[in-house]
Amino acid sequence: MSSETMTIFSPKVAARFDALVQKYPVKRSALVPMLLYAQDEVGYLSDAVIADVALRIGITELEVRNVATYYSMLRFKPAGKFNVQVCTNISCMLRGAYDLFDRFQDELGVGHKGVTPDGVFSLEEVECIGACCWAPAIQVNYDFHDNLTPDQVPAILDTYRGKAKAEGTAAHA
Repeated sequence: MSSETMTIFSPKVAARFDALVQKYPVKRSALVPMLLYAQDEVGYLSDAVIADVALRIGITELEVRNVATYYSMLRFKPAGKFNVQVCTNISCMLRGAYDLFDRFQDELGVGHKGVTPDGVFSLEEVECIGACCWAPAIQVNYDFHDNLTPDQVPAILDTYRGKAKAEGTAAHA
């Protein structure tokens, strides 16, 4: 993609994409990292994101979608500004993950893959997030919270509501 070509990404992310494509001997190897960076910036993998990424690495949009659908951390619909992922894999499940997930559902008023009406939170039940020793655990965007109890849920949500308010945003643009 030439520098004169229009892109939906910020100059910083576009430059990161250009560096990734140069880093790998086969451009396609940059696909997953590019999709993660794109999702961080746009909020999800929209049709425009998929088209832009496909063009940058010289593959079809279908090939991008085929790879993206394999990875559960990639989304095709907008999520909240703060995506709460509650691990319910075996270690977390045995230490109360479902009680934790139920409390998040009650507090947020949404279920699995739901987004709060204000766009601040989305919630999903996920498989292992790699924090088995500290179960039960959640991940909010890239922040981990571990050794949790359902009683800690309101304080966690209040922290992120405060961040959303301080940033002056309710959701991804």
